[in-house]
Amino acid sequence: MEAGVSLTEKILANRLGRVPEPGEHVVVPVDLVYMHDGTFPLAFRAMRETGLLSRRSSLDRLVLFIDHASPAPSVAAALVHQSMRRFAREHGVRLYDVGTGISHQVVVEEGLAKPGMIVVGADSHTITLGALAVFGFGVGSTDAAIAAATGKLWIRVPQVIAAYLEGKPKAPIMGKDIALYIIGAVGSDGMIYASIEFLGKGLRMVSMDSRLSIANMMVEAGAKTALFPIDEIAYMWVKISHGIEPQRIQPDSNADYSDELVVELDRLEPLVATPPNVDNVKTVDEIEGVEVDQVFIGSCTNGRYEDFAAVARILRKHRVHSNVRCIAIPASRRVYRRLLRDGIIEVLVEAGCTITYGTCGPCLGAHFGLLAEEEVVVSTTNRNFTGRMGHPKARIYLASPVTAAAAAVEGKITDPVKYLGRDHNLMLIESPV
Repeated sequence: MEAGVSLTEKILANRLGRVPEPGEHVVVPVDLVYMHDGTFPLAFRAMRETGLLSRRSSLDRLVLFIDHASPAPSVAAALVHQSMRRFAREHGVRLYDVGTGISHQVVVEEGLAKPGMIVVGADSHTITLGALAVFGFGVGSTDAAIAAATGKLWIRVPQVIAAYLEGKPKAPIMGKDIALYIIGAVGSDGMIYASIEFLGKGLRMVSMDSRLSIANMMVEAGAKTALFPIDEIAYMWVKISHGIEPQRIQPDSNADYSDELVVELDRLEPLVATPPNVDNVKTVDEIEGVEVDQVFIGSCTNGRYEDFAAVARILRKHRVHSNVRCIAIPASRRVYRRLLRDGIIEVLVEAGCTITYGTCGPCLGAHFGLLAEEEVVVSTTNRNFTGRMGHPKARIYLASPVTAAAAAVEGKITDPVKYLGRDHNLMLIESPV
């Protein structure tokens, strides 16, 4: 019996007119290209020096975001922002300015990326879009400039790995815990240039917000892209959020995969990636008691509605510890407004959190909460490399929003089961953007 076609192969075949072979080099059409204030300067220089700016009619697929050092924390950053605004005006390029939100979140909210698209971003976490069956991947600034100007880019067709999610969570876990489990299991180089596809009956337990979080983190295992099918959950999410009925893009039931792994959701416990590597994953129980100076809840990984709704379950009845600075940054203005409307912002403020919205800020150590020497942070971001969030001797622990919230209350790493009990469904299946 002939093998079926994976989700990865279906998306590429739809654009190429044939099913490509893994390892093959192909030129693919690109539907959307986006850059932010951290990557635009190099891309702009590449477009200027190579003459690509003469292809002005092609720049309608380009979108710019001011989100990394936003609002500008320095004159240097302000000058970059100024150049982006000038470029956008001169070339008719869409620009999402300060306060709109983090690029990977806004692209999803605004419906710029639709199922089946091929999207290139000058940022490695463009992989986030795979939650919507978008073949999204990050490239360097020069490649992004070429894709923006020509509408095409070459790729090597990735090997495809299947990740089967099975069972029902029996602990207060979130998408972040699922992602950390996979990264811990395969290592930071376990999926180099591979596409990982998520399958299994356990998908019914995983919300869109959590799928975005999981896809976002797969680049930390080296993945080229990470794809979820358009099942009933994804279909209804897109329909409610954007008023369109997406194609139900799914892999064939007999698709051939180069490798596979199984995630038993009912056996997962809250996890933490300990410094200095994302794949240095341990259960909360193994490191419980580590004292914490700062907690950061937000970023393109965990700055969505579901994340703060889960945090509010803890902070409604408990305040942030007097020794802890807790920074909360919803990923976009739209998320912030929904949290405001539902009273969750008030819960966070009353509990002692410092709040802004729509900036990457602390995640990359740009501003709004850098760490001093020897300080410890529990962060819901995606990387804990040395010096990532401030001083090179600071220590970064990556965790889910509820594990972070528990640490904020206790002043030390604590199992969130203490505050939430077990059998809590923290992944909000019905939650649209």
